[in-house]
Amino acid sequence: MTVVLLISGSTRVGSTNTAALRTVAAVAPDGVGVRWYGGLAELPAFVPGAEGPVHPAVQELREQLGAADAVLFCTPEYAGTLPGSLKNLLDWTVGAGDLYQKPAAWLTVAAPGRGAGAAATLASVLGYVGADVDETISARLPVSRDDIGPDGLVGGAGFRAGAVEVLRRLAGRVVAVASD
Repeated sequence: MTVVLLISGSTRVGSTNTAALRTVAAVAPDGVGVRWYGGLAELPAFVPGAEGPVHPAVQELREQLGAADAVLFCTPEYAGTLPGSLKNLLDWTVGAGDLYQKPAAWLTVAAPGRGAGAAATLASVLGYVGADVDETISARLPVSRDDIGPDGLVGGAGFRAGAVEVLRRLAGRVVAVASD
């Protein structure tokens, strides 16, 4: 079974990005297990070269990344780029190599005309940290607040079908990387 770690770049309650990833977890196809990373708000600021014991939130991030075969991100765009909290998470992976050669993709749920800056920055940073990024796996699947049901999940069949396809392709990339 391929294990995909889901990371939302939003710390906001009621986030469409978080709802999208929770829906991804609900529709995961057979053979794909998902794990939820929920510690974004607890991560301390990354300080290069800092010494001392590893913060428990950083240790938890590293353990979850280590247990995952792939990572799927879904993030809002703030001021034309990634939210600072998600960039901070990615900064924590630089020296440790937590994402090195790990297949990674993202969903963009922003309305058309939005989200491109965050996606471009995410692609750049993931490339820098050595993640295995195949941008053809990533998808734009817009979600509005009205698309989210009382259960906190995205109800649209189109979104759900797209999410399943992204998970299948990401799992396929895990297999391809393992055989390289």
